Amino acid sequence: MGNLMKVLTRDIDNNGGNFFLDFENAQPSISEREVWESVKETLLEAQVVLEELQTYRGAGEEIRQAIQSPSLEGVQEKAWSSVLPLVCKLKFFFEFSQKLESSLRCLLDVLTSGSSPTQQLEQKQALARQFAQILHFTLRFDELKMKNPAIQNDFSYYRRTISRMRINKLSEAGSEVNNELANRMSLFYASATPMLKTLSDATNKFVSDNPDVPLENTTDCLSAMASVCKVMLETPEYRTRFTSEETVLFCLRVMVGVIILYDHVHPAGAFVKTCNIDMKSCIRVLKEQPPSSVEGLLNALRYTTKHLNDEATSKQIKNMLQLN
Repeated sequence: MGNLMKVLTRDIDNNGGNFFLDFENAQPSISEREVWESVKETLLEAQVVLEELQTYRGAGEEIRQAIQSPSLEGVQEKAWSSVLPLVCKLKFFFEFSQKLESSLRCLLDVLTSGSSPTQQLEQKQALARQFAQILHFTLRFDELKMKNPAIQNDFSYYRRTISRMRINKLSEAGSEVNNELANRMSLFYASATPMLKTLSDATNKFVSDNPDVPLENTTDCLSAMASVCKVMLETPEYRTRFTSEETVLFCLRVMVGVIILYDHVHPAGAFVKTCNIDMKSCIRVLKEQPPSSVEGLLNALRYTTKHLNDEATSKQIKNMLQLN
């Protein structure tokens, strides 16, 4: 328990999120090792995915020329050859989303077990750290995807063009993206935040597939994680325990990610008064940061949550997010 620092003796946000979660150095115990090793492989691949997405440059110019010169075979061939390797990258991202879903379910299985999910987070900090890393990756991926319209354009061109290309061309790099897979990929990329939707769907499926695990176990796990992040960010003596400023942004992303996940999973959402997450304090923590570093996160709360615009959401919260 060396990594565990008690932050407060009182109950924080009425859900017991009163401990420091070591996002930088938490290491797995023997009981955590098997799940931790499995999820570690997914997280290593997540870094590759982000690197590939950050360097993704679309075939916009080649596609434009192909559209403008439909009768020039050479121009068509050039556009097709440019798009195929990009579609392979998009396939890689899509298939990774399925691995991410599997890893999330493995972590939820452990972190929601027992009578107190908050204790599970506290006692299994290495797995809680991996859960946070998945949320961090998810928001980062979706931020990058939203800023890159070439992804949708490239895949749309591929789908429009595949039916009229010669059969032998399908033996090239994009041949494995058949119609069935292309349909699934199209649904994935149609979402503004595809990785977040994957996690939301996976969490809801986890709840429905495990009727013996009370819904409260899952939502309490999520709300506790949000509260832990908030407390570490707003308490100077604990925030100074971070050895890197990157950990501050990590905490902010995790806090927002877990709020959005909670809002999609809990029937009443994250913005009602009965929610165990202190939304006003969470938004306040966000708005105290440099605007350039949190505008994307505030937009994520504004536009990717499910219940923000409900009548039950207070005007104060809507005003804090400038919705009125």
